[in-house]
Amino acid sequence: MAEGTTRRGRSLVHADPAAVPLQDALDALADPVRRSILRELAGEPDFTRSCGTFDLPVSKATASHHFAVLRSAGLLEQVDKGPRRLNRLRRAEFEARFPGLLALVLAEERAGDA
Repeated sequence: MAEGTTRRGRSLVHADPAAVPLQDALDALADPVRRSILRELAGEPDFTRSCGTFDLPVSKATASHHFAVLRSAGLLEQVDKGPRRLNRLRRAEFEARFPGLLALVLAEERAGDA
Protein backbone atom coordinates (compact mmCIF):
# COMPACT_ATOMS: atom_id res chain seq x y z
CA MET A 1 0.00 0.00 0.00
CA ALA A 2 1.42 3.39 -0.97
CA GLU A 3 2.44 5.80 1.76
CA GLY A 4 -0.46 8.03 2.78
CA THR A 5 -3.03 5.64 1.32
CA THR A 6 -5.50 4.29 3.81
CA ARG A 7 -7.07 0.88 4.01
CA ARG A 8 -10.21 2.55 2.73
CA GLY A 9 -8.44 3.25 -0.57
CA ARG A 10 -8.15 7.02 -0.33
CA SER A 11 -5.43 9.29 0.87
CA LEU A 12 -5.72 11.22 4.11
CA VAL A 13 -4.72 14.83 3.50
CA HIS A 14 -3.38 16.76 6.47
CA ALA A 15 -2.94 20.50 6.13
CA ASP A 16 0.24 22.05 7.44
CA PRO A 17 -1.01 24.39 10.18
CA ALA A 18 1.65 26.92 9.14
CA ALA A 19 -0.13 27.26 5.77
CA VAL A 20 -3.70 27.49 7.08
CA PRO A 21 -5.34 30.91 6.60
CA LEU A 22 -6.89 32.45 9.69
CA GLN A 23 -10.36 32.39 8.11
CA ASP A 24 -10.13 28.61 7.55
CA ALA A 25 -9.13 28.10 11.19
CA LEU A 26 -11.97 30.30 12.42
CA ASP A 27 -14.47 28.52 10.16
CA ALA A 28 -13.38 25.14 11.54
CA LEU A 29 -13.63 26.37 15.12
CA ALA A 30 -17.04 27.99 14.61
CA ASP A 31 -19.01 24.75 14.61
CA PRO A 32 -20.08 23.40 18.03
CA VAL A 33 -19.77 19.75 16.94
CA ARG A 34 -16.17 20.33 15.85
CA ARG A 35 -15.41 22.16 19.09
CA SER A 36 -16.79 19.18 21.05
CA ILE A 37 -14.46 16.86 19.11
CA LEU A 38 -11.49 19.08 19.94
CA ARG A 39 -12.51 19.34 23.59
CA GLU A 40 -12.67 15.56 23.91
CA LEU A 41 -9.35 15.09 22.14
CA ALA A 42 -7.68 17.70 24.35
CA GLY A 43 -8.07 15.37 27.33
CA GLU A 44 -6.81 12.22 25.60
CA PRO A 45 -3.34 10.87 24.76
CA ASP A 46 -2.41 11.07 21.07
CA PHE A 47 -3.92 8.47 18.76
CA THR A 48 -6.06 6.75 21.40
CA ARG A 49 -9.52 7.90 20.25
CA SER A 50 -11.08 6.52 17.11
CA CYS A 51 -13.72 8.45 15.21
CA GLY A 52 -16.42 5.96 16.17
CA THR A 53 -15.95 6.58 19.90
CA PHE A 54 -17.25 10.16 19.81
CA ASP A 55 -20.89 10.56 20.79
CA LEU A 56 -21.89 13.14 18.19
CA PRO A 57 -25.44 14.35 17.44
CA VAL A 58 -24.92 13.89 13.69
CA SER A 59 -24.94 11.09 11.11
CA LYS A 60 -21.80 9.09 10.38
CA ALA A 61 -21.36 10.91 7.05
CA THR A 62 -21.68 14.31 8.72
CA ALA A 63 -19.23 13.27 11.44
CA SER A 64 -16.75 12.27 8.70
CA HIS A 65 -17.17 15.71 7.18
CA HIS A 66 -16.43 17.38 10.55
CA PHE A 67 -13.25 15.33 10.97
CA ALA A 68 -12.17 16.27 7.42
CA VAL A 69 -12.73 19.98 8.14
CA LEU A 70 -10.60 19.72 11.28
CA ARG A 71 -7.86 17.96 9.28
CA SER A 72 -7.93 20.60 6.55
CA ALA A 73 -7.64 23.38 9.15
CA GLY A 74 -4.52 21.79 10.65
CA LEU A 75 -6.22 20.96 13.94
CA LEU A 76 -6.33 17.19 13.65
CA GLU A 77 -4.05 14.40 12.52
CA GLN A 78 -5.48 10.97 11.78
CA VAL A 79 -3.96 7.55 11.16
CA ASP A 80 -5.64 4.31 10.19
CA LYS A 81 -4.90 1.32 12.42
CA GLY A 82 -6.76 -1.70 11.12
CA PRO A 83 -10.46 -0.84 10.92
CA ARG A 84 -10.11 2.21 13.20
CA ARG A 85 -9.14 5.78 12.37
CA LEU A 86 -7.27 7.26 15.33
CA ASN A 87 -7.01 10.97 16.07
CA ARG A 88 -4.50 13.41 17.51
CA LEU A 89 -5.10 17.06 18.37
CA ARG A 90 -2.27 19.03 16.74
CA ARG A 91 -2.10 21.41 19.68
CA ALA A 92 1.57 22.44 19.43
CA GLU A 93 1.51 22.93 15.65
CA PHE A 94 -1.72 24.93 15.74
CA GLU A 95 -0.48 26.97 18.70
CA ALA A 96 2.66 27.90 16.76
CA ARG A 97 0.51 29.22 13.90
CA PHE A 98 -2.27 30.85 15.96
CA PRO A 99 -0.92 31.51 19.48
CA GLY A 100 -3.63 31.28 22.12
CA LEU A 101 -6.54 30.60 19.75
CA LEU A 102 -7.05 26.92 20.55
CA ALA A 103 -6.53 27.47 24.28
CA LEU A 104 -9.14 30.24 24.17
CA VAL A 105 -11.65 28.01 22.40
CA LEU A 106 -11.05 25.09 24.76
CA ALA A 107 -11.30 27.35 27.83
CA GLU A 108 -14.59 28.78 26.57
CA GLU A 109 -16.03 25.30 26.17
CA ARG A 110 -15.03 24.33 29.70
CA ALA A 111 -16.58 27.53 31.07
CA GLY A 112 -19.76 26.80 29.10
CA ASP A 113 -20.02 23.38 30.73
CA ALA A 114 -20.02 24.85 34.24
